Amino acid sequence: MDFAYDARTEELRRKLLHFMDEHVYPAEKAAREQRADLESPWETPPVVEELKARARRQGLWNLFLPDRTYGAGLTNLQYAPLAEITGRSPQLAPTALNCAAPDTGNMELLTEFGDPEQRRRWLEPLLTGEIRSAFAMTEPEVASSDATNIETSVRRDGDDYVISGRKWFISGAMHPDCRILIVMGKTDPGAVDVRRQQSMVLVPRDTPGVEVRRAMTVYGYEDHYHGGHAEVVFDEARVPAENLIGEEGGGFAIAQARLGPGRIHHCMRLIGMAERAIELMCRRAAGREAFGGPLAGQGQIRGWIADARVQVEQLRLLVLKTAWLMDTAGNRGAHTEIQAIKIATPRAVTEILDRAVQLHGAGGVSQDFPLAELWAAARTLRLADGPDEVHQRSLARRELKRYA
Repeated sequence: MDFAYDARTEELRRKLLHFMDEHVYPAEKAAREQRADLESPWETPPVVEELKARARRQGLWNLFLPDRTYGAGLTNLQYAPLAEITGRSPQLAPTALNCAAPDTGNMELLTEFGDPEQRRRWLEPLLTGEIRSAFAMTEPEVASSDATNIETSVRRDGDDYVISGRKWFISGAMHPDCRILIVMGKTDPGAVDVRRQQSMVLVPRDTPGVEVRRAMTVYGYEDHYHGGHAEVVFDEARVPAENLIGEEGGGFAIAQARLGPGRIHHCMRLIGMAERAIELMCRRAAGREAFGGPLAGQGQIRGWIADARVQVEQLRLLVLKTAWLMDTAGNRGAHTEIQAIKIATPRAVTEILDRAVQLHGAGGVSQDFPLAELWAAARTLRLADGPDEVHQRSLARRELKRYA
């Protein structure tokens, strides 16, 4: 198992690090200021479009897609250090590189399961960054961490499907460029196998009967940068039958396939968030004095920084091992490791960010530093890709099978 970066990955790393220093970090302040002047908070600040154009010209585009037909052709192991770098500025960098969720998962899904017409109509404009998308699975009335609970109805009616139901926390749906929603619902609620009851359909956002009702906040943040998290109501929304993705009853399996790479991408970026937090901690400790000396001289502060470095190095190795296993043994072969990084990474990064907030005092919870927003994002990921307890249940079940 060799984690040394190959020549192509190292070249992309150097190029991306330069891109972050020269363009992304300076754009963070500009994006905040421009957003305040926009007519709608969901519009994209002009500086973001400038970043996208620069990234595409430099070949820093669609790096997450392993299929060379559509993306950069990188393996999970090659993409990992690049995703980590983008995690240092999660509000801007992933979008600038067209590597932001939920579009990444939706592009992967269409690449693997979409038919030629679905790819032409929806995948191609997503690949070029012309449109955005959303993935509509979570529902407020059921425990959506168990996807078999999904109750939205997808009823066949002649040559159409008719969708009725209520979804929430549908990331990306508030963005004005969101054109398509991938909706998971039940086509056969009476199927004996509860994992064959669900299907996925493509629903254009402007379909009659689709109402984007409101934006849901996350610890008070609206997450404008990737299109927010919407409550969406489907009231007899009608789409052609050819909008079905894959086969009827295949929705659960497609959802599991979609979540594999997405889970590890979040963990890669979380490590970058932790690195940014450590950097801010060190700068604050070195430049701030209290009680007769610099904060960097306080034993407790040094302990926080040391523990953070140890945690990040451990997490990085676990994420890299998981990426390598996904490349060599597939998602099933990496099952235990995928569950492990989903448990360990957001939990540890939230702890690191919490200490960074504490070190910054009142500034840590303010808009003058990125720490509060980073903490909210990290804490949310302990729910967004399935709660910790679901991953613990799955991992422990596999461990216990050895002793049954």
